[in-house]
Amino acid sequence: MKSLRVLQVVDSLGMGGAETWLMALQRYWQGTSAPRMDFLMSSGRPGLFDDEARGLGAKIYYLQYQRARLPQFAKEFRKIVLREHYDAIHDHQAYASGWHLLLGAGTLPPVRVTHIHNPWIDIESFYAVTRSRQFTAEIGKRLVHRFATHVCGTSAEVLRRYGFDPEQTWKPSVSVVHCGFDIATFNAPRSADRVSVLREFCWPEESQVVLFVGRLDRALEFDHPQNHKNSWFAVNVVRAAVERQPSVRFLMAGAGDCPRQELESYIEQWGFKDKMRLIGVRNDVARLMRAADVLFFPSRQEGLGMVAVEAQAAGLPVLASTAVPRECVVIPELYSALALDEPIDRWATALLQIMTKPRPPLELCRRALESSPFSIANSARRLEEIYGSTQQ
Repeated sequence: MKSLRVLQVVDSLGMGGAETWLMALQRYWQGTSAPRMDFLMSSGRPGLFDDEARGLGAKIYYLQYQRARLPQFAKEFRKIVLREHYDAIHDHQAYASGWHLLLGAGTLPPVRVTHIHNPWIDIESFYAVTRSRQFTAEIGKRLVHRFATHVCGTSAEVLRRYGFDPEQTWKPSVSVVHCGFDIATFNAPRSADRVSVLREFCWPEESQVVLFVGRLDRALEFDHPQNHKNSWFAVNVVRAAVERQPSVRFLMAGAGDCPRQELESYIEQWGFKDKMRLIGVRNDVARLMRAADVLFFPSRQEGLGMVAVEAQAAGLPVLASTAVPRECVVIPELYSALALDEPIDRWATALLQIMTKPRPPLELCRRALESSPFSIANSARRLEEIYGSTQQ
């Protein structure tokens, strides 16, 4: 049986949730008759996973999408689509995908997917800057309705926020398609990883490790509109926990050199430099999760919150904000949430309490995640259904 061919349109193949998912899909499908993927990078820039993607058989196109280059983008985009005879285009850039599809009109394959990953706060803060951006977003949304055959979202909540309620009847078809991952990567005994992580940071055996995974916010303010991951809030909550329980240690993994330097200066002033480590982008998040005692996830908004799902696969308790969609909860006994208007001391108390609770067996976690929409097998199967559809 001939494999379906799909063009994935992304900004770049970096460390984002969508990109990580696409690479997991490519690995899962490798050597089978399942869909074959190529990638178009609309930033025009190379990314972290490019070499691996090529090694797995993908073609990669660097085609910068910006106002001054629209004629060139349209010409090259149309040429690629016509030459490669794709069965589907899967665009991961929300409203912007409507414009991409317009520029390819007349050459597009029968299946055209717009996928929404980012929380509404990201798109809202970007498009609210000028009236021209607001206009661009509104027209982009209409173009999605006109040209897409499917609109997918990482959660029902994010679809509603973008104006595509999955409970209504739409043309295009609207549905939740969760990003999936290899459960086995996270679901492994923690003892060896815990020992190695504590040794890496020169922390004592009795340490209670709080883990934060996410991009560091640019502004050190609790309510700044661009503070998506709430990293300044997280640091202050853990500071309160350390002051009450000296065995607490903090690992903060995520991109952002400038905010990291600012945060580290405060941590040094507080005298906690040996207890709170900002460790940048890591490719061993699964190992860190297996070593930690709680994942701290106080985001102000999320498309879904895959890091919380991964933590549950690792058997790691999660303390999240109520702004995180509840659709990420697979194992309720591992998940707790507080409102962001709760005082910092209340959050610190919750962190300390969670770390003392017994965990469910790792085998239970594995079974729950493998039967969920977040397993790579179930996620891939859902995409195969969409790519193989013939809806016009």
